[in-house]
Amino acid sequence: MRTRFYNGKICTMEKDASIFSGELWTSGGKVEYAGAAKAADGKFDREIDLCGNLLLPGFKNAHTHSAMTFLRSYADDLPLLEWLHQQVFPMEAKLVADDVYQLSKLAIMEYLTSGVTANFDMYMFMRTAAAQASIDCGFRTVFCGGTNNFGGTAEQWAEDCAYLNSLHELIGARYGFHAEYTCDRALLERIAAVAHENKFPVYCHNSEGAPEVAQCIERTGKTPTAYLDSFGMFEYGGGGFHCVHLSDEDMEIFKRRGMYVITCPASNLKLASGIAPLKILGDRGVSVAIGTDGPASNNCLDFFREMFLVAGLQKVREDDAAVMDAGSVLRMATTSGALAIGLNNCDSLAVGKAADIVVLDLQQPNMQPENNIIKNVVYAGSKQNVKLTMVNGKILYEDGKFDIGVEAAEVYAKANEIIKRMK
Repeated sequence: MRTRFYNGKICTMEKDASIFSGELWTSGGKVEYAGAAKAADGKFDREIDLCGNLLLPGFKNAHTHSAMTFLRSYADDLPLLEWLHQQVFPMEAKLVADDVYQLSKLAIMEYLTSGVTANFDMYMFMRTAAAQASIDCGFRTVFCGGTNNFGGTAEQWAEDCAYLNSLHELIGARYGFHAEYTCDRALLERIAAVAHENKFPVYCHNSEGAPEVAQCIERTGKTPTAYLDSFGMFEYGGGGFHCVHLSDEDMEIFKRRGMYVITCPASNLKLASGIAPLKILGDRGVSVAIGTDGPASNNCLDFFREMFLVAGLQKVREDDAAVMDAGSVLRMATTSGALAIGLNNCDSLAVGKAADIVVLDLQQPNMQPENNIIKNVVYAGSKQNVKLTMVNGKILYEDGKFDIGVEAAEVYAKANEIIKRMK
């Protein structure tokens, strides 16, 4: 499939968030050309007049639990650990593989409406049902191991990583486990050993809530980051999800190990977990990406809301309206998100990179006037502006319609059937 986008505004994020007027061509799932308008070179399967709208790299949702769509608005208004142990875990125990397949499709649809072209997913049945859902929809997913005391082994996820990384061009995997507080010492030591044997970067939930950190210090004498690092867990990098309550020592470990912080501001607000110190992390040279977390704690998968909260909350936290500018937030949502989860070919719209694209409709009231388009996207943008989402050179969402191999009504019906069966 060869597609030409022309007569538009383009932000490739190749170097920064600058915008130029021109066109972009895709072919075989990759960017063929991005630059000034020029005569068409050969035939295209489709030519799309952008009518002055904005073309960007797709957003990367760097932390989520896709199939938790079934728990959207089911378990709310509770503290984190109570929410998790009393509401979420008991319902998750009822899931079967086909549930995860259907519920993952629902999440993918929501990602597409938000301009998200790839996600970093940690959940159940990843090797089978979840991976198949992404393949069948044409969506790009990197899976993260969720090994814990209740399921999985260090060795099994290493095998799953190898399998998933060779399964399909849209599927990948990274080594990980759920969290320090759901893994005993013996399991953590084994996870670290396997990571060393394979030179894996390692990812996990880290320092999401103050009680989590306090309990770890009480048990081990160390913060979660320092405790995990004492095993050599992050020798080859990796990342932490949330990272709301980090000490100075923790931040130094993240910097030294070349680790990413993946922030999830909406979830952290809803669960009263706090505000991550992103400005301080950035000042110390730690890279930050953005995730939504799962739809049970968010409760939506809206990347525009996340971008606004990343910027707005840091201004409040630091009591400084000048911190966390829009261009930096857009980089977190696109380039940093891709690099954080190992999608090095999806970090920009340079020639030869993946054709993972979002087109934003600027002909909407919230995008006018065009004083600063990037600031409009981060501070005023919403899902109503997502006109088109392309993954791997295929348009999966355009003008409110999906092309994912299944009708939207069927996905909605099956999701409701699943939750009715469980209640």
